[in-house]
Amino acid sequence: MKAICICGGGNLGLVCAAVFASRGVRVNMLTGHPADWNSDIRAIDREWRVYSGHVHLITDSPEAAVRGVDAVLLCVPGFRIEPVLRQIEPYVDKNIPVGSVVSSTGFFEFAGRILGEDACLFGFQRVPYIARATEYGKTGMLLGYKPLLCLSIENCRDPESLRKELISLFNNPIRMLRNRYEASLTNSNPLLHTSRLYSLLSGRETKPLDNEVMFYADWTIEASRLLIAMDKEFMQLTSSLGIGRDAIPSILEYYESTDAESLTAKLQSIEAFKELKLPVVETERGLLPDYGSRISGSVCAISWNLPKCAAYRIR
Repeated sequence: MKAICICGGGNLGLVCAAVFASRGVRVNMLTGHPADWNSDIRAIDREWRVYSGHVHLITDSPEAAVRGVDAVLLCVPGFRIEPVLRQIEPYVDKNIPVGSVVSSTGFFEFAGRILGEDACLFGFQRVPYIARATEYGKTGMLLGYKPLLCLSIENCRDPESLRKELISLFNNPIRMLRNRYEASLTNSNPLLHTSRLYSLLSGRETKPLDNEVMFYADWTIEASRLLIAMDKEFMQLTSSLGIGRDAIPSILEYYESTDAESLTAKLQSIEAFKELKLPVVETERGLLPDYGSRISGSVCAISWNLPKCAAYRIR
């Protein structure tokens, strides 16, 4: 793959751009804030490996961003997938693969509706990296790699060739899933975020926090119990759809745990998660969750009154 358009200049967009550019790939960045970007960017991982490279084009023009590329990769939160697809739809070549770093927020459904049911699409089950921007548009931290990425591909003439190109791009093993549902249905963030926020904020959504909260390092047994209960219903749902645990393992299986206590210890111990905080804002009343943030804002609205059931998806 010689050229790629990345849509979205946030945490993952920045880190992916740096990794790809460091490998000699021509990167076009589609962002709403092109003036805040440097052409030369870098990402640093926990072993102090540095990925640095030059971004070929930084623009807010979808027409310019997708011109002449071999693939398009969306690195945007779920609520931005539909509008970004509508932005690029008039200009993207129908034979160019269009993908998303995560599929659990409706990527395949939106893309099929907007780009056409015959569009060449690919989507990951979980994000390829744990990433954080330390200086927007300039420097990022690659906090964690995944040992294996799971991918669904639809309507592409040579899926195996695309899989191999993505392996080279991310420098990561990639396993092909059987269909879009195995990529789109996940018990990752949609259940992790919801169970944690419900246990943390239910009944006190308007009360100030005593101090800043580490999202995972301060994980509680209560949150784990809710997560396990939600996951049991989720696994019943996927089983009824014919999706096996080889594609989507249970929460306890994925985190190599046996009960709420061991799951809590596991989530608290993951190095890539330790620095992540509950987004907050300082007010005259004290610290309150930042309802404008991607995590708090999109999840709190449902988590305050969430029944203990897995039939909720974070958007």
